[in-house]
Amino acid sequence: MAESAPDALKGEDWAGEMGERWLASLDRFEGMIAPIGAALLARADYRAGERVLDLGCGGGATTLAIAEAVGPEGAAVGLDIAPMLVEAATRRAADAHSTARFVCADAATATLDEPPFDRLFSRFGSMFFAEPVAAFANIKAMLKPGARIDLAVWAHPRDNAWMMEVMGVVRAHVEVPTAIPRAPGPFAFEDLDYLAEVLSGAGFGGMTVEAYEGQQPVGGPGASASEATDFVLASMAAGRILAEQGESVLAAARADLEAMFARHHRAGEGVMLACKAWLVSASA
Repeated sequence: MAESAPDALKGEDWAGEMGERWLASLDRFEGMIAPIGAALLARADYRAGERVLDLGCGGGATTLAIAEAVGPEGAAVGLDIAPMLVEAATRRAADAHSTARFVCADAATATLDEPPFDRLFSRFGSMFFAEPVAAFANIKAMLKPGARIDLAVWAHPRDNAWMMEVMGVVRAHVEVPTAIPRAPGPFAFEDLDYLAEVLSGAGFGGMTVEAYEGQQPVGGPGASASEATDFVLASMAAGRILAEQGESVLAAARADLEAMFARHHRAGEGVMLACKAWLVSASA
């Protein structure tokens, strides 16, 4: 297997194609990363009355959980650049009779018509900024002085078999450029020294880190090898890369992906592959 994520997976268009892909497989995406979100929520330990901004909220699952923790006297506001995800999250909140609210905007430049927040939360929503120091400085302006931030970011690709195994198959069928370190994308903050530089440059301090390590169900809990393959090809950038090579390449890669996922399938659990993330806290 190769040891780095492809450059083709960097800089996704979350307001467009990637947002549509996420929405189309929302339950499967969220099922994959729900345990990491739960660990970050436990680390954040929100209390009644706190005002919390959920950065890169996606379909709103974590925002709804935060709203329940802070209660009606607090506030949970989800912020995401993808309009289709914000619309889905808003419908979800209405169906759940939740007090969670959602705003569609680019956190790198947005000015929210909101009082300053006590806390910031982000489950894999902070790694895609083209100018991360400037973006985090803008986010800091939305927070009260001393506000705590809690982020989940992916650790190095070599510690995330869910990515490495997929890319091993992809690279057997198509040449993929080597990733550019620190480029915007899922693994932008794999290097904690770089993340510390970004946060410090934006005015945050006191960074602490806890490692999360576990097994991740590709395609969501209970997915079969075939379902996990369909999920990857339809929803992840790897699927787009393969589709661009034509039907014969795509068919061969599909067969190899399904065979690989079958080796990692556990009855009653799904396709389980190792994952590692950093749970990071700091203060404004």
